[in-house]
Amino acid sequence: MKNIVFPFVRLLIATIIFWSFSFCLFITIRYYQAGTEGGKAFQIGKGLQELDADVVPFIYWLEFGLYAGIVVGFVYAIVEFIFQKLQLDKLATGLVLLQKSFIYLLMLVLSTNFIVHLIEVQIDRNLPNGSGWWLENKVFWLVVGYFVVCSLIFSFFKLAKENFGRGVFFNQLIGKYKKPREERRIFMFLDLQASTTIAEQLGHFKYSELIQECFYDLNHVLPNFDAEIYQYVGDEAVISWSFDRGIKDNNCVELFYKFQDRLLKKQKSYIKKFGLLPKFKAGLHGGKLIVTEVGSIKKEIAYHGDVINTSARIQGECNTYSQTLLISEILLQKLKLHKYKLESIGNIALKGKEKEVKLFSINR
Repeated sequence: MKNIVFPFVRLLIATIIFWSFSFCLFITIRYYQAGTEGGKAFQIGKGLQELDADVVPFIYWLEFGLYAGIVVGFVYAIVEFIFQKLQLDKLATGLVLLQKSFIYLLMLVLSTNFIVHLIEVQIDRNLPNGSGWWLENKVFWLVVGYFVVCSLIFSFFKLAKENFGRGVFFNQLIGKYKKPREERRIFMFLDLQASTTIAEQLGHFKYSELIQECFYDLNHVLPNFDAEIYQYVGDEAVISWSFDRGIKDNNCVELFYKFQDRLLKKQKSYIKKFGLLPKFKAGLHGGKLIVTEVGSIKKEIAYHGDVINTSARIQGECNTYSQTLLISEILLQKLKLHKYKLESIGNIALKGKEKEVKLFSINR
């Protein structure tokens, strides 16, 4: 249940804050705009000589902006969450935009009617609210235009988060990693088992669809465990946590098994579509490494150091010892895995490393 509630609450808070701010900004601009309108333009049915004595206080309009932001933010969050959970975003972009545009236009008409009625009751103003009033109302279509612009801004930041990862886009904006910085992070290298055999069995097109479907399901569980995608490399995903977030509630281990559970839950779907149930193996390790921004034509955040290389080598030992999840002793000591079965694999000489690394397997 929390896998649904927590992500929705986070999205709801973000949309309400965003739209409340946006509508309050719109009202502020309209209220103080230059020219003959200004704040007095909000008075309906008054002669110019009466305006000075009967201007509605600015704070009242901001209240209505907050009401509008809460209503629009709530509906906006529901629509975005439903599209995400039902994976409707996998449809053609044009079709998704058309569907959302219709829903949002309907939402604007209904929410504007509600706000207009609220204004009439609270400040005793006679505002246009007859049947179909919005069709020819210039202010309404101005609000629609403003809503479209704000939606594009919101979508831009949403896409930036999805493409760069949580916090990465903001860190690039402020130049946090222009100079190399040392951080403690945890890495998981997650790889499809028997990938070569499956690729030969399915063919490259169907195999690509399988990987795409698996990573959709992986992304479904990632937010619940504070995880970030560092890279997709073929049929492998490189997942990362800040050290504290990774060990909190055993997030770095829980993610792996929650992903397995999701694949099992969709077993019938996978077997029907691909004739098999995909299984993954993973290696976990953590410690200090260097983080920096690289590139100029295509910028990205890069991690350099022994931690990331060791994580990849640990995952490479899964087949050798017939295990699905291996972890270094260094990271294991930071976790509290009471409900899991732990087995020492021993000190292993990993490729490219002089010192042996003690590994453990984790099973349920």
